[in-house]
Amino acid sequence: MDFERLADLLERVRDNQVTVAEAMARLRHLPFEDLGFAKIDHHRALRQGFPEVVMGEGKDAKQIAAIVQAIRRKGNHVLVTRLDSVKVAQLKRLRAGLRFHPVARAATWYRKRIRITGKGTVLVVCAGTSDISIAEEAVVTLEMMGNRVDRLYDVGVAGIHRLLGNRARLDAASVAIVVAGMEGALPSVVGGLVAKPVIAVPTSIGYGASFHGLAALLGMLNSCAAGVTVVNIDNGFGAGFAASLINRL
Repeated sequence: MDFERLADLLERVRDNQVTVAEAMARLRHLPFEDLGFAKIDHHRALRQGFPEVVMGEGKDAKQIAAIVQAIRRKGNHVLVTRLDSVKVAQLKRLRAGLRFHPVARAATWYRKRIRITGKGTVLVVCAGTSDISIAEEAVVTLEMMGNRVDRLYDVGVAGIHRLLGNRARLDAASVAIVVAGMEGALPSVVGGLVAKPVIAVPTSIGYGASFHGLAALLGMLNSCAAGVTVVNIDNGFGAGFAASLINRL
């Protein structure tokens, strides 16, 4: 249930096209539906403007399929994150109609064509090809939430000319998501070049002393560039969600 459909339902009740009993039946699973192993928050689109997102990690394919079905039954868009190849193969058998995004390790289902609600373009920047999976998780999230997205990949500080050669794209964006592993320096560089919010995403990519992304996380938290905020390690979804909220303002 979202604002548009709730308003339509209330107008139909007002115009005697739908009875109060019928409206109550449609709303009976608000604010949530209990599946036993999960409580589906059907109220979230009304509160936050986007339905509950399913994290595939830690759930088996049957649980994911049941949650997806419950969300789809209410006519909400579906976004599932953190899927591996085994769960994808199982979901293809259990739940038809899902679109899979292998690089982002995500799956989506659209109730209808996504309407662009973001005011500008969100630029997703990543330091190296190894970071693209996390960047694409942010991209899928942004697109599901109604944003125009531009990608700028493999422009890390080891070849800073690759980034500087794209100044026009940096300047054109309303929000920048910057994804980097290793020492995590790229968000600081971008933050020093632009006058807009920069959301930094540390990744777990790097050699031993990177401590599975901790070095990048600490480097980003200690950025000297004003306006850089940081999400958790490998949290492309969280960065995409935050950037979408900013881009709606």
